[in-house]
Amino acid sequence: MRSVIFDLDGTLADTSLDLIVAGNGALRALGMDEVLDAGDAGVALTGGMALLRLGFARAGRRDQPVQSKHYPIFLQAYRGALDTHSALYPGVPDAIEELRTAGYAVGVCTNKPQGPADDLLRRLGVRDLFGALVGADTLPVKKPDPAPLFEAIRRLGGDLTRGCLVGDTVTDRETARAAGLPAVLVTFGPGAADVPALQPEAVLPDYSQLSAVITQLRL
Repeated sequence: MRSVIFDLDGTLADTSLDLIVAGNGALRALGMDEVLDAGDAGVALTGGMALLRLGFARAGRRDQPVQSKHYPIFLQAYRGALDTHSALYPGVPDAIEELRTAGYAVGVCTNKPQGPADDLLRRLGVRDLFGALVGADTLPVKKPDPAPLFEAIRRLGGDLTRGCLVGDTVTDRETARAAGLPAVLVTFGPGAADVPALQPEAVLPDYSQLSAVITQLRL
């Protein structure tokens, strides 16, 4: 079984604004000003801790570094508004269905915790399209460790040597490299300018081209 595994934030959906709002909510709960804005989309798509670090720095709190205990505060704020602004990128459902029809198993491997990731995919109406979901807390490790990617493929019943990871950041690129699998990086998100330097095996400029891109990888 050939498998195509997708990152979530910045790959399947633009979730940046909801993450930024949650980041500001967490900063407010910690007694700081709301200093994050829409221009921080690129940071947002790398995760809540990255947003908190940016917020702490802007608030002049370098003497009090972000700690793991701060993350649940962010997560609580985020759970309250997972999909207020978030939306799938154009063409996602049709592109995934096309892969499934062609015989590929499809899953999600994200550094978002599994609960919120599952919730968000359901609210966006596409959870049932994916046969597996592995989040940041599904295993003791997360991307760029290759174990979550392999776990997603295993849950699909796939061949560990016949898969690829579709993502948007250096984290996805390094995860695929560590797994010895090809990486496909999207070129329509906030990090598009960084993609050429990452030298993925393929790029995806638009979901209408997904099937053709995957076919060319000859998994």
